[in-house]
Amino acid sequence: MSSPEKAALIVYDGECVFCQNYVRFLRLRETVGPVELLDARSGDPRVAAFQREGYDLNDGMLFVFDDRVHHGDEAVNLLAILSSPSSLFGRLNRVILSSRVAARLIYPVLKLGRRITLRLRGRPLIPADLDRSPERGW
Repeated sequence: MSSPEKAALIVYDGECVFCQNYVRFLRLRETVGPVELLDARSGDPRVAAFQREGYDLNDGMLFVFDDRVHHGDEAVNLLAILSSPSSLFGRLNRVILSSRVAARLIYPVLKLGRRITLRLRGRPLIPADLDRSPERGW
C-alpha cells in the first residue's frame, strides 16, 4: 500500500500583500503535488515550532519540501526552480529567482519592501516568539 503524498508547505506573512500575491501566483501543484499555504499569523502551532527551531519569519518565508526547511532567499530560489513556467509570472519568477546568486541579491530588497508596506498599512511585524510575545512593531 502506498502512503499518501505529503504536501509541501509554504509559511508566509498573510498581512503582507506582496507575500500573499507571490504564494497565490505560484503554480507548484503541477510540479510538486499538493501544497499547503500557512499564514504565519494564523496561530497554527507549527509556526511557533519553526520559531523555536530558530527561523525568524520576519527574515524570510519558509518552504518545507521533502522534509527539509528552506528559509528566505533559499526558499524563493527553490520555489522559482520548482514553479511551473506555464504563466507569465511563473516564467518571470523562474528567470529572475532561479539563480541562487540573484535570489541572494534580490531577497533583501523584497524583505525591505515587505517591512515598508507593513509599516504604511499600520501592521506589526510577526512576533518573534508566538508562544509568549504580544504583537510588536518594528
